[in-house]
Formats: sequence, structure tokens, C-alpha cells
Amino acid sequence: MFRPVFLSALLIILSSNAQAQKDFVANYDEARISEFQLPDPLTTDAGEPVTDAKAWTQVRRPEILRDFTTEVFGRGPQPCAIRHEVVNENREAIHGKAIRREVDVFFGESDDAHSMRLLIYTPKAGQNVPAFLGLNFGGNHTVDPDPTISLTTRWVRDRKNETTKKHTATEAGRGTSASRWPVEMIIDRGYALVTIYYGDIDPDFDDGFENGIHGVFRTEMETIPPGQRWGSIAAWSYGLSRALDYLQQDASIDASRVAVIGHSRLGKTSLWAGAADERFKMVVSNNSGCGGAALSRRAIGETVGRINTSFPHWFCDNFTKYNSNENACPVDQHQLLALIAPRALYVASASEDKWADPKGEFLSAVHAGPVYRLLGTNGLGDKITAETMPAPDTPINEGKIGYHLRNGKHDLTEYDWRQYLDFADRQL
Repeated sequence: MFRPVFLSALLIILSSNAQAQKDFVANYDEARISEFQLPDPLTTDAGEPVTDAKAWTQVRRPEILRDFTTEVFGRGPQPCAIRHEVVNENREAIHGKAIRREVDVFFGESDDAHSMRLLIYTPKAGQNVPAFLGLNFGGNHTVDPDPTISLTTRWVRDRKNETTKKHTATEAGRGTSASRWPVEMIIDRGYALVTIYYGDIDPDFDDGFENGIHGVFRTEMETIPPGQRWGSIAAWSYGLSRALDYLQQDASIDASRVAVIGHSRLGKTSLWAGAADERFKMVVSNNSGCGGAALSRRAIGETVGRINTSFPHWFCDNFTKYNSNENACPVDQHQLLALIAPRALYVASASEDKWADPKGEFLSAVHAGPVYRLLGTNGLGDKITAETMPAPDTPINEGKIGYHLRNGKHDLTEYDWRQYLDFADRQL
């Protein structure tokens, strides 16, 4: 009797969500933004000013981290032990410039532990090099057309271009995302690249958290209040931290100089990974928008209510309390960026990506600045204010926070990567 009732309830929910999405009308008019006040990252919950690094580290930072954990992204399990297996290696990759490896990292030490597959490129000419670590959307085989890269066997989102069939990857998908992952340029600049198919960690659909590592840690999560249990963004972030655990064992990469990078929903993921795990030396958010770098209280483009309706599995259930109620949330996204201080942070927007609120992403970086300055760095720079948002294609990259507004649409491009590599040259 349970299954028909459950399915009926699920169909009602899906129908309601679809109608809510259809009825939603985004605001893009600055004049129509409701009045709001940003929570101060340098005032404690008790109303005390934070005036030194000790107060930030011991009092205020834990408060903000707690609020993002319990009210936005959700609480996950403690770090698990990992083991790894090298699947294959090509020592003549990228025209002989790089060594390419595939490494399975297991969430636990048992023989049947869930795993994710790391695709790793390292320059042949170097050892102990800095690295970029990021999740990809379509499978590791989409990053490069190399026919020897394994085809993912996990669930993939269906597309209309023959690269997938019934949620299964096909050979036609090889290299289709290569423009987002300029491997040769990264190698030529002296960096390693490590990428993982995000579906290896957790599939990107609302399945009641039965699959991926949500299913693996079901017992541990039963001790956490339901509203605070982790969503998929926190799960993907957890996977990035376990990948960093592996990189600490990899002699070819300097794990103390790893930049975590992500685009769109995976930009939200890189920000949360960098905020929660201080081992990441640099954090890159590319067009991350609502729930990422953009200020939620502006409610321009995608809003908290819209994102929770469209993607109810991304955040914890408590986050739905702030649907059309952003001012009630104890935190906003400038504080998420502030959690990364004083480490290097780069936020990037695109001029035509109004849905992600480019101005809100820039303002978030500006308002994270006081924490960076408290900790002895200059943030975006002494001359950058809320009124000095740069024109397209004029990067701000001399401080500990970098920012650019790229001409064009929602994407991760070679132009973006050039800015990240130039910034990493100074920061890593």
C-alpha cells in the first residue's frame, strides 16, 4: 500500500513545483529591489564587534559557519577514511606534455565502498606542482576527446544531442566539454588538473537522497534533525574534500596549493567546499549565482524560492524557510565568501547571465572585504567599492580577492581560465 500512496504524493509535489516554476517571473529591475540590510560579518550573535583575528577565528567564523551549515547547505557526516586504486595511466598525454591518470577514490575502506573516479593531468616536466580541482557535469570522458578515458557508467542527465541515452553516457559525448577544460593551457602554465564527474558523488536529481553517498551515509544522517540534513551541494563538497585527502598522498601534486573551482551549481559547491575546508588554498566561483556568490537579499534573477522549487535536493530543507523571505535568513552570501578569508578567492560573472545576478556577485565580494582586511589582506583592493563595479573584460586581480565580468553568457571559457591562472600565479 505504501508505494502507490508515495507515488501519488510525489506526483502532486512535482506538479506543484512545475506550476510554481511556470508562475515565477524574475525581477531584473534594480529599482524594484525591496529594502534590505545585510548581516554584518564582523558583529557576533551577541552584538559584540569583532576587532581582531582571534575573535574572528574563535567566535564569529564558527557562528557564520554554523548558520550556513544548519540553514543553507546542511550538515553532513564526519570525514570518512578513504582508499584508492589507480585505474590506468598514460604517460604521453596532451602531445607528450602530461601524464594522465584515472584514480578511483573510495568512501571507506570496505571492498564494496562507494567510489568516485578522479581524472588527473600532471605536467611531465614537474613534481609537487599546484593544482586545480573541480567537478564536471557530463563525465570525465567529456573533458577531453582521448578515447582511452573511461566512459562513466553512472546516471547522467539526458541531453538531446546523442551524447546520452536513457541517462547513460555514450561515445558521442567524448570531448564535448573540452572548451570548459583547456587542459593543455593549464599544463603549459605548470599546473595539474584534477576533475571528477559530480554524479559519481551524488546524482543530480531529487531521489529522496537514496543514491550516491547520501545512501551510503543514511545511518549517520538519522542522528541529524531532518531540516539540517545535507543536500547535494554539501555532498558534492564532501567529495571534493575527500579528493583533497587523496591528493595529500599523491607525490606529483602539492596538496597545500590546490585551487577548488566550479561553474554554476558547481561554483556554489566550490564556495561551500572552500568555506568548510580550510585546506583549499584558493577558491574559484564561476557564474555561481543564487546560493553561491550572489547576494540572496537582492532577489534579482534566480531567487531562493525559485531555486528551492526547481532543485529541492541542492540545499537542506531548512533553507526553504527563506523562500520569498530572504531577509529572515541569518546569513547572506558575502559571509560565505568571508569564510574563505584570508585565503585567495576569485569570483567571476558574465554580462549576459542576468539570472545569476552579476552585480550581486560583485557586491558580495565587496562586502566580504572587511573580513579580509581584518585578517591583514586587502580583499578586492583599497580603491574598489560598491560603486566601482568593473566594465566587462577588465579584471580586478591584484588583491586577495579577484573579480571579473566577462562579456557573454553563462559558461566557463578560456578567457575565464586565463584570469584564474594569472591569479593563481600570484596566489599559489
